Amino acid sequence: MKRPTSGHTSNPWEELRRLTPARIALGRAGISLPTHAQLNFQYAHAQARDAVHLPFDHGALSHALAERGRASLLLHSAAGDRDTYLQRPDLGRRLAAASREQLLQHAQANPDGYDLAVVVADGLSALAVQRHSLPFLERMEDQALAEGWSLSPVVLVQQGRVAVADEVGELLNAKMVVILIGERPGLSSPDSLGLYFTWAPKVGLTDAYRNCISNVRLEGLSYGMAAHRLMYLMREACRRQLSGVNLKDEAELPSLSGEPDRTLAGNFLLAGDHH
Repeated sequence: MKRPTSGHTSNPWEELRRLTPARIALGRAGISLPTHAQLNFQYAHAQARDAVHLPFDHGALSHALAERGRASLLLHSAAGDRDTYLQRPDLGRRLAAASREQLLQHAQANPDGYDLAVVVADGLSALAVQRHSLPFLERMEDQALAEGWSLSPVVLVQQGRVAVADEVGELLNAKMVVILIGERPGLSSPDSLGLYFTWAPKVGLTDAYRNCISNVRLEGLSYGMAAHRLMYLMREACRRQLSGVNLKDEAELPSLSGEPDRTLAGNFLLAGDHH
């Protein structure tokens, strides 16, 4: 019997790999992964680690916002550096004392508050924020202004976690707050942007009071679709005066023709929804 010239064992499922970036059908060489699959894994792992530790280039983002005519404020969480941020999640949820005072002074100049406070934080992937926050904001803010909503300056928070937006929104006397934040990197998505929205923000709220839209990036949820979903949630929040688990995303998704695609609308888990 003629022996194969390679130790690589073919996998009939390899065709599935064309359909997803997920690590499936990697094949095997004997009882181990093929060399190229192992090297790809190590490369993806290095990308994820780099994304976590990459410094937040807030200067470039602030400059880009200024070119669009949008003011920004630079604040810092109570986590003084990256190591502290990673080891003390609680400190990333609150503003540093100096930043809190800075925001209070700004709020005094606008005692009527805002309809929507906009926050951008590095989170666990500054790479995601730097790549995707500006193009998403361009789409979302145009629609928010069309609704007649007043917008706060874009609040940039270094070493921030999701809940820091609640303190920002409360201090600014905002009806709603949305935070754009870098999500925890995956082995195929080191630059995934997350959106968290809260009605009537205040310190101490749990995740049950927030709505999340995740995986906003070119290979995931498009900027336009993410803005469409977020605008639906915000309009419903204004109408119903709530957010979180009691506010479901039932937005009708636009089709290529521009008409709502009702076959994709709603949530199949809700009673009476048969889409």
